[in-house]
Amino acid sequence: MPSGRGIGGDSPRPVPGLLAAAEQHLRIGTPTALADAVTRSYLDDGRCVGWSGPPAPGWRVAIDAERADAPVPPALARRFGGTDFWARWTRAECCCKLADVPVVAWWRRYGLGTPSDGAALWRTLRLADLVVTVGVAPVPSPAALAVDDRRAGDVGGCP
Repeated sequence: MPSGRGIGGDSPRPVPGLLAAAEQHLRIGTPTALADAVTRSYLDDGRCVGWSGPPAPGWRVAIDAERADAPVPPALARRFGGTDFWARWTRAECCCKLADVPVVAWWRRYGLGTPSDGAALWRTLRLADLVVTVGVAPVPSPAALAVDDRRAGDVGGCP
């Protein structure tokens, strides 16, 4: 599965290393068993995927997971196509979480795509019977947050 922009490139360490070793930091279990995870994604079958990687100062992390064999909802397949749907879906969901943007607003601007000019890095992988995307983005500076507050109606890139 593809990896996002910047992995292995000019991104500050340790972020590319964390993404390259994502399998070591992802756990599948019950929500109760993964209550200590840094971030979680809840599946429709009751399971949970949790990220237990070490902190990366100055970066925040988001994950999204879906069952690889789950049927694509017909309305979404008509709108976005069914090819590689869950990988594209989990990437878009991660970007939404990192950008704090509702998925419906994201769809209007990017569909299930990810902007190439954003600051986020991501990796999509198979883990057991799941498609999982791990995304990381720099923690916004206080100045950037002030700018974002003034543009609250805008949809920004995946930060």
